[in-house]
Amino acid sequence: MTIETQLDEVAGILVQAERVLFITGAGISADSGLPTYRGVGGLYNGDETEDGLAIEEALSGQVFSVRPDITWKYLAQIEENCRGAVPNAAHRAIVELEKYLTRVMVFTQNVDGLHRQAGSSDIVEIHGNLQELMCTTCEFEERVSDLAGRALPPLCPACAAVLRPKVVLFGESLPSDEMDRFLDALEAGFDMIFTIGTSGVFPYIAEPVLWASRIGIPTVEINPIQTRLSSAVEYHLALGAAEAMTAILARVRRIKGG
Repeated sequence: MTIETQLDEVAGILVQAERVLFITGAGISADSGLPTYRGVGGLYNGDETEDGLAIEEALSGQVFSVRPDITWKYLAQIEENCRGAVPNAAHRAIVELEKYLTRVMVFTQNVDGLHRQAGSSDIVEIHGNLQELMCTTCEFEERVSDLAGRALPPLCPACAAVLRPKVVLFGESLPSDEMDRFLDALEAGFDMIFTIGTSGVFPYIAEPVLWASRIGIPTVEINPIQTRLSSAVEYHLALGAAEAMTAILARVRRIKGG
């Protein structure tokens, strides 16, 4: 089947759907100039950081508890690489689909905040957001556009304790309220599930796709490379996120007459 035929079929199914889930990873932000990260989103392909730790250790809750300066060093590098990035055509296409569908939920691993910036109204940021800071001691919280000019680690203006971003560090539990909201949505049901730019290595990313495939819910993977999900989905679109979503949206507009 040609890629054009696959795009036609995916759009044809999409316009008949009412409730659609988009599961997204770092690949959806590649066209915004962000690297496809390792780990929490990471820039790091070597075995160790310059501090002699694997990036998973440096970005772990355990290291943060004793050496927040090390964890913040690498969090700041991630934030700096996200700084100034804007949503791309893939993010915007998902938002526009809200005009045509009853529910469009985004379940994202990304901490870059681009889905929120694009205007998606129903988002589960399962790994959190780098732009939201919270005190490790008191109830102080703040939202920041970036960390430029901030001392690291940043300190709470209310009690002088260390601040941390509202992200899930390695070894920490996923936020239960966000996971519950996602599971409630799965239980309510989706007519179609997309996975975009994620390798699906985490069970909570892969299992919804595998489950949907098993029970006959149409599944689409958008990823230039093969992943562990590629053989399980109904459609694997070997394209970048922006190219694929632009092509799908154009077809949806044509079918819907605008």
